[in-house]
Amino acid sequence: MSKKNIVFFRLPFLALAVLLFVPLIACKMPNDKVLPRNQSLPLFNPHAPDFICETEASKVPPIDAQAEDWFLEARAMEDPEIFVEDRDYKKIVALTRQAAERLHWKAMLNLASLYVEGRDPLYGEEEAVQLVEKAMRLGIPAAYDRMGTYYANGTGVNGDITRAYAFWQKAAQMGNPQALGFLGEKLTAGKDYPGAEMWGNIPVAIKMMECALRQGYGPSAYDLSYLYVVLRTPDGTSDGERTNETKERALQVLHTGVRLGCEKCANKLTIEFGDPFDLANMLVPYIDKARAERYGVLSRELGFNPNARFPNLDKVLPLPPADLPPWNGDRDTLLHAAKGVRPPLPTPQPSAAALLQKPYFLAADYALRPAGLHSDAPTAPFSAYWQPAQGQGVTEPARLFGEGEEFRHFSMLDAAGKSRYGPVTWEQCLTIRHNHGAVEPRAARGLLREVARPEPLLSCACGQACPVSGVWQPWVAADHPLQAIVNQYWRQVWLNQGAPFPRPRRDWLLDLPDGDVTWHLMDASLPDLG
Repeated sequence: MSKKNIVFFRLPFLALAVLLFVPLIACKMPNDKVLPRNQSLPLFNPHAPDFICETEASKVPPIDAQAEDWFLEARAMEDPEIFVEDRDYKKIVALTRQAAERLHWKAMLNLASLYVEGRDPLYGEEEAVQLVEKAMRLGIPAAYDRMGTYYANGTGVNGDITRAYAFWQKAAQMGNPQALGFLGEKLTAGKDYPGAEMWGNIPVAIKMMECALRQGYGPSAYDLSYLYVVLRTPDGTSDGERTNETKERALQVLHTGVRLGCEKCANKLTIEFGDPFDLANMLVPYIDKARAERYGVLSRELGFNPNARFPNLDKVLPLPPADLPPWNGDRDTLLHAAKGVRPPLPTPQPSAAALLQKPYFLAADYALRPAGLHSDAPTAPFSAYWQPAQGQGVTEPARLFGEGEEFRHFSMLDAAGKSRYGPVTWEQCLTIRHNHGAVEPRAARGLLREVARPEPLLSCACGQACPVSGVWQPWVAADHPLQAIVNQYWRQVWLNQGAPFPRPRRDWLLDLPDGDVTWHLMDASLPDLG
């Protein structure tokens, strides 16, 4: 979908690469008075000789758990099942703003979209641009992608497609999957397809889109399938015929795209299995109307709800030569079985902070963890729980400060042992789930299916064979730099007993050692499709 035709987009709930364009200088802002929207950026260069992949999740601020819950609640209130006129946008805006004030980067960008849509009469396009600029100052790759879209559409800024591509290039360099997918598709042209604003740079295009896909961006799978099925020269010229190996690779990536919410992938497989355009060159090994029907159900659902994901697709629709499990033909039965799963959330026991009064009060669902961010400013730089940093002789517990709220002063002893009264250094505390590190993937209401927690609990390393058929969830430590794209429900996978577990470098193309990942059994129930 062309960014030039999109005024804004909402981040999937959910939801990559560094594009090294010849010797391009880094983005420079001569001084603090230059607004991020006006910063000088290198021009887009489609003829990059190489590409280095970065991961967006390793560059964004850590997400506060309470802010995440507000964000997900707001997203659930925009469920496609709810008519637009029936949605409570006043509450949606309020929840999204609460999360954004805690520097929840996805909420910041969604709040900007709500402003552009006119969902808050007090704020409009200029405030949206300012909010995106705030996210840019925090180094959030998706904010650069959004600014590019604003320039393409003239949203709050003077339209300038050249600057739009420069911002998209910067976002791609920082690892944003949407920018990577968009620019990668622009580099897929060949002499036989010289479309407008298309360039032939196949090696970089493949690397960019693979980098987007490994971060869960399903739409890149569709474009990759065309680059996998027939080998191309760097300028895009066809360099060979389809082989069984290239067709298998294209089929696998389309199937992966369906798992990650790619409607075009599901539609293409519906056609390939049901009524291919060219029987001599079809991707699939044989016509299979039953498989086509199931892909059709998934395609229609993704057309209606682009936020849907089907991580356990192989439970109900494995690729050949695996047999299809019986199905009663009911749409919801198929969709629910392919969804991600989670155990019921336990009722947390109140912590000491849950018994205090505001501003020290913290809901029982959460605990606090020092974030390592310190401030010597007289006021809170943003809304968060803050406590005096260690080593100052102050035992004040963490309390909630709003942005701009004045920090307290304390009496303490200085280095010479004399008493003084004055400011101290404060440290931010993140809220985390008060669940003792349980494996509990999060998503907006309706995207996950709740299942009973299996007994006994089973966990495996990447190198082991799967001991029990079922749904398995990968997990890394909460403070791991890649936890934001590993500890996600869309990483779940249905595995049969004896099958190997996916390995990060081989199967996800992520620079993540096997030893950092543990697989946990989430649901051992066998396929039941009526």
